[in-house]
Amino acid sequence: MSTKTPNKPRMGRPSAYKEEYAMQALKLTLLGATDKELADFFGVRESTLNNWKKKQPDFLESLKKGKEIADANVASKLYSRAMGARLTVQQPQKLKQITYHENGKKKSETETVRVVDLEVEQPPDTTAIIFWLKNRQPDKWRDRKEVSTDVTVNNELEGKSDEELRKIIEDAK
Repeated sequence: MSTKTPNKPRMGRPSAYKEEYAMQALKLTLLGATDKELADFFGVRESTLNNWKKKQPDFLESLKKGKEIADANVASKLYSRAMGARLTVQQPQKLKQITYHENGKKKSETETVRVVDLEVEQPPDTTAIIFWLKNRQPDKWRDRKEVSTDVTVNNELEGKSDEELRKIIEDAK
């Protein structure tokens, strides 16, 4: 029977995990980082990252929170694309001012650029609509190929004697 002594040193390699990794992971997942990309960033394997998730609750919570917020932001943008929207965009506009002498000759010319706000209608995006519906209501909107078959098995050979079967085989050659 083995008993563990409380002061016995732990065996194995010490964890490369650092407390600041939780905040870094949150920021990276907000940017859409995958587990593979996180592992590359931290210089570890994905299996190590998975161990950190199991052993470090703050790290796991940061990953979940970051991914959840990022996914919600993408879903919101997808929804906006699907529905269409009215957007305000800024567009530069060149203004030219020309002054003339009394005799009609050009005296001076100045150009200025000012930024104006324009209201633009973004029409609904059919690709975004299709994507949304296929994922939110797959039973109603998935691509289906219904195939119906009506198979009738007519076994002409059933009930024939061995002699009759041999004759059919010979005739087929």
